[in-house]
Amino acid sequence: MKLRRGRPSTDDAPAKREVVTTGNAKKAIAVGKILVPVLAPIAMQAAAVARGAWDDRRARRLGVAPSELGTYSGKGGALHARISGVAASMRALAAGQSGGSGAKGGQVARFVADTEPRLADLSAAVRAAELMPTERRRAAHRAVSGELDRIEPQLLGLLGVGSQHNSSENGSSAARKPPH
Repeated sequence: MKLRRGRPSTDDAPAKREVVTTGNAKKAIAVGKILVPVLAPIAMQAAAVARGAWDDRRARRLGVAPSELGTYSGKGGALHARISGVAASMRALAAGQSGGSGAKGGQVARFVADTEPRLADLSAAVRAAELMPTERRRAAHRAVSGELDRIEPQLLGLLGVGSQHNSSENGSSAARKPPH
């Protein structure tokens, strides 16, 4: 408490002291010399763990392995991942049906022959859209996404997944609502 003329001060304002003095600075530097070598590795490790978790989350969201994440970067990364996933599923379908004959084998061969060039075109469109202004890029991405939305049900139907909802081989779906 600061005394003024022998009486206690009634000022509510705190007494002004210099916060940064040479003594305080020397103490801070001494503490820093001790703490920085201890805390820096811990901070670096925490940052690496956080980055790894973030990359794993992004990879799961895109449906790719974390090691492939760099391949699918940029504004169209999610579409590139989708195109790559459809192409991989198509290759697996074609490999599984390679020795098969009959109507399903012919249907698979026709689907693969029609869709492979289309996927290459869609991939080129996504790459080209990277350089477009924002609105045009978004419109191109919506168009590519819509095209993938038409291809994926056909692929799933040929794989035997969700074939109840596919009424024909061209991908038009007649989704029936369950009775209430």
